[in-house]
Amino acid sequence: MPKKFAYRGFTLDQLQSMSMDEFIDLLPSRQRRSLNRGLTPEQRMLLEKMRNVKEIIRKGSSMTVKTHIRDMIILPEMVGLTIRVHNGKEFVSVEIKPEMIGYYLGEFAITNKPVKHGTPGIGASRSSMYVPLK
Repeated sequence: MPKKFAYRGFTLDQLQSMSMDEFIDLLPSRQRRSLNRGLTPEQRMLLEKMRNVKEIIRKGSSMTVKTHIRDMIILPEMVGLTIRVHNGKEFVSVEIKPEMIGYYLGEFAITNKPVKHGTPGIGASRSSMYVPLK
């Protein structure tokens, strides 16, 4: 039996029916402080765009939202959307799941690539100087 989602003891339906102020009180201090100060104009536009896309999806079409706003906190009303978050080079698709509530969008679009070391080239070490070329 799959585990039922709960955020601080509240189900997703309860979180979505809460007012913004009630939800903010459940968040960790950093996110709570950020939202209590208010959304930036860019964050407001992103939230409006997400609400419009949610309406379009409800009508049967599919659509994603592209954004550079990595400091947006994931709210319960965003669950189910696919957002393409910029990582500095490209847009990374992020499918919003209930477990992501309270995190920042940027946490799911990694900005640096893991280092994958290949084989050393000629002159990379002292011993490689004496390797014959043929």
